Amino acid sequence: MTKLDMVTQPEVNLDHLRLDIWKKVNRALIKKAISEFTHELLLQPKPQYQEKYWGHFVLVSDIPGITYEFKAKKRSLDHWHIDENSLIKRRNGNPVTVDAIHFILEFRYTLGISDDMLPTYLEEITSTLSGAAYKYYNKKCSSKELAQCSFQVIEHAMTEGHPCFVANNGRIGFDAEDYIKYAPETDNSFQIIWLAGHRDKATFTAVKGFEYKSLMRREIGVSTIAKFNNVLEDLGLDMESYVFIPVHPWQWHNKIIHIFAADIANMDLVFLGKGEDQYSAQQSIRTLYNKTNPDKLYTKTALSILNMGFMRGLSPYYMQSTPHITTWITELLKDDKYLKKTGFTMLGEVATVGFKNLNYEALGKTNAHNKMLSALWREAPGSKVKEGQQVMTMAAFLHVDNDNTSLLAELIQASPFDTATWLKKYLQSYLSPLLHCFFAYELVFMPHGENLIMVMENHTPVKVLMKDITEEVIVFNAELNLPKEVKRLYTETSDKMKILSIFTDVFDCFFRFMGDIIEEYCEYPEELFWELVADCINTYQRKHPELEGQFKKYDLFTPEFDRCCLNRLQLNNTKQMLNLADPIESLQLVGTLKNPIAEYRNNRVRILAMSNS
Repeated sequence: MTKLDMVTQPEVNLDHLRLDIWKKVNRALIKKAISEFTHELLLQPKPQYQEKYWGHFVLVSDIPGITYEFKAKKRSLDHWHIDENSLIKRRNGNPVTVDAIHFILEFRYTLGISDDMLPTYLEEITSTLSGAAYKYYNKKCSSKELAQCSFQVIEHAMTEGHPCFVANNGRIGFDAEDYIKYAPETDNSFQIIWLAGHRDKATFTAVKGFEYKSLMRREIGVSTIAKFNNVLEDLGLDMESYVFIPVHPWQWHNKIIHIFAADIANMDLVFLGKGEDQYSAQQSIRTLYNKTNPDKLYTKTALSILNMGFMRGLSPYYMQSTPHITTWITELLKDDKYLKKTGFTMLGEVATVGFKNLNYEALGKTNAHNKMLSALWREAPGSKVKEGQQVMTMAAFLHVDNDNTSLLAELIQASPFDTATWLKKYLQSYLSPLLHCFFAYELVFMPHGENLIMVMENHTPVKVLMKDITEEVIVFNAELNLPKEVKRLYTETSDKMKILSIFTDVFDCFFRFMGDIIEEYCEYPEELFWELVADCINTYQRKHPELEGQFKKYDLFTPEFDRCCLNRLQLNNTKQMLNLADPIESLQLVGTLKNPIAEYRNNRVRILAMSNS
């Protein structure tokens, strides 16, 4: 019997809810709140005086007599690097303890949180604090140690969540036991529950080579298939009329049993039991990694908890088109010589299953109740890497441990390259293929840190693996021939909004934070990082003169671009922050940001090589 066979039920432990840790995580979250809310022009700290590189500021709350003082460095893209230890809250001039919930309440009118949304947002803030306390208390590896660790050790050591959102670990719906069982940072494995869905309501779809029977043999094995078929036969049901559906245990106990009770009673849904394999939640929480057999596919299941502005379901209607989209994108890009040269690789979403609850169809296909019973299978990174290569999500590059040590700095230190060379290799692996997909195809992915898996050799990026290639991809090119199953990807919008996808998702939501870390922890000037970004773009454009018209149409060196405000979306409606029928029109654009690469148009970069020694 293996260790994985002997998984014990995790117990709720409150050791992390200690006053010293609680004060620490509250201070850290307020620092982030001030930084991000100021970045989005919600808060306006008043400058007091300058001391070398640090500016000293005061922030006046909505409640008379309550102020916050701190010192900060202002970086590119209106990023505020705040010294956490300098943060002082005063009530009528007297220092008092900082508290993140109090902070939100003290600025609720300035932040524009409505009365009906305030309780939910406060609950998300509290949950984020509790999760931060758990991560702080249970830290296992330093950044230096993580630089040498395996994919899953790094995955479960991540602490920050989305770098922009303040309330980024709400997970409303989990109780204390659920958190210990299913949160990525607790790193507890569990078994998937399997149901059989009648084909009148359940649909299985797959790309070539992953047909239903072959997929099931690969994922759950012939003995488990036989066991599940016996359940159907014992009930007098025709097993050929059913498809197997993987379900997250939380979803089964908290949603499916109640909301799909009629389907269970009618035997349109049949409980089969647990699978044999043990799974582990990834940072994206509903994506599950097979710990028993890592060569098997990722399984992504609907998980109807409220987290960061959305209920995290999966649509059975979208599931029917997902494999078709995988096939179409793969065919579109497979012979592209430039993408092959960069190593750009997609993790195909190769099969899906969705079950429709017809009682809720009248509410609309995007309603959360119509996204409760679906799943997809995605290729795992192990099938895309060579021996000796290491993988980690790009989010790891923003990780800073409890001792204020940067994982990015440790990776560069452990590599054979100086900082500038390492960064050039990173940009060639990450930014160059995104530029090509945009300019050559007018195709954009959602390239944030958790969606990118970096493939490393000698602690240095060599290529990227792109996740979420169907749910979070947009096609802007009206001339591309889109099959009917793929047409939902096409979005008609202005040229300005098209290029904003690069400015927002890459520049503002990732490079802004990475540039700050590079200067603060790698002793490499932030402006030189942006110079390297510009050089990467200029190099790409020089190599593709045939796309000159596109470069003029979509100008990445424009002096400024619209400021897209993610927290404003969540503060406006924390239960559903985007209109899924028209997400681009839902965006909150407030003011502009100065483009940090504008001055480097057509310039060859001067590289400041900084030794690792």
